[in-house]
Amino acid sequence: MFLIHLMNSFTILPSPLGDLLLVADETHLRGVYFAGEKHAPPTRGWEHNPDQAVLKQTACELAEYFSGSRTAFSVPLRYEGTSFQQAIWRQISAIPFGRTISYSELAQRAGAPNAPRAAGTATGQNPLSILVPCHRVVGSNGGMHGYAGGLDRKRRLLQLETVTASRAERTSPKRPDGGRDARAARV
Repeated sequence: MFLIHLMNSFTILPSPLGDLLLVADETHLRGVYFAGEKHAPPTRGWEHNPDQAVLKQTACELAEYFSGSRTAFSVPLRYEGTSFQQAIWRQISAIPFGRTISYSELAQRAGAPNAPRAAGTATGQNPLSILVPCHRVVGSNGGMHGYAGGLDRKRRLLQLETVTASRAERTSPKRPDGGRDARAARV
């Protein structure tokens, strides 16, 4: 078996929510961390390269997201974690833009209905903030609970998505039956 060593590159991206540490190997995005986040990896020994292709694509897509013109990301992602963490992160990735689910529902979707707290812990260890949208997971009563980037950032991300989704709904063409064309509503 051959082990392939992939060089990590990083850059710091200014954003409306503060600086973001972006981490990529040659082919995939591996991390998006808010400045000062406790799970952010040390970058010693990595190449600071804002021109690296994956990092450039990520920066562009995040700028579009923050401007309200992007609701989904196409950057290739690679994350490492336990099988449970990966199951949780896959389910988080499936939460639609502008929507939220509870930690209990997340645990159920991941096949662990009796483990909402473990789902919360795995959510908090998500290495790909914003792109794997853990800000869309809330308490069972809809309240804000935990976010590695801080609750203020979580609120602001949810507000951005609510405004963007509302604007898309208002501007999408109506179908002859009076409904909205879901394809046209995609930003």
